[in-house]
Amino acid sequence: MIQLVEVTKTFGTGSSGIENVSLSIDRGEFVFLVGPSGSGKTTLLRLLIRDMVPTKGLISVNNVNIGNLPSDKIPHLRKQIGVVFQDLKMLTDRTIFENILLPLEMAGISDNEAKKKAEDIMSQVGILDHAHKFPVQLSGGELQRAAIARALVFSPDILLADEPTGNLDNTTSWEIIKILQDINKAGTTVLMATHNMDVVVSLNKRTVTLEKGKIAQDTKKPVKSEKEEKEGKEHSEKKHHEEKKEPEGEAEVKKEDESK
Repeated sequence: MIQLVEVTKTFGTGSSGIENVSLSIDRGEFVFLVGPSGSGKTTLLRLLIRDMVPTKGLISVNNVNIGNLPSDKIPHLRKQIGVVFQDLKMLTDRTIFENILLPLEMAGISDNEAKKKAEDIMSQVGILDHAHKFPVQLSGGELQRAAIARALVFSPDILLADEPTGNLDNTTSWEIIKILQDINKAGTTVLMATHNMDVVVSLNKRTVTLEKGKIAQDTKKPVKSEKEEKEGKEHSEKKHHEEKKEPEGEAEVKKEDESK
């Protein structure tokens, strides 16, 4: 699905956004990208949508080397990858409905199809009632929902979310996380950059930690199906129960000793 092989991005100043990063993300994974400010999280996300090209190394998405992608193919790549930007990038002079409709219109989708798609997506994330409001009229959580809706209009294979809970209170943050989890359960690969370690620890998903542009830790582990998890739990409980039971012979000896 996503593969980076020894990728480095060096800027004109000589500083590196990321350095010698190798990373593989499978279809359907939910992965947290964590690390301090300046560690390279946003650089990595921008590389994945070809907003910039690597100085060296290979980046492939759906088995396509996007570093060599012709400019006329980049719009197709960006239909496969939805992005929730850190600054949201909502147009303040357009309604929420118009903001979500815009990429569909630019792609040449018919009016009726585009309107239905936009309404369906807004309903999915819970902001259909706010369709005709302007961004300034919405709360932070509602704006995040709108940004997620816009990122989903082309039913992408991958969703990148850059600090989607950054400026939200705890309750609203978990509402946004629930939406992202539902999107992931429906089959979309989710890569979320975040500083919110409470969310990271609570969800216990794969976590890739960046430090000074390099991968410091990757907690990838085999993913168990619900059936495997259930069978494992039942086996553990059965073993615990058997260990607590006294062997029959020992119980009889103990009973004899007590009668003496």
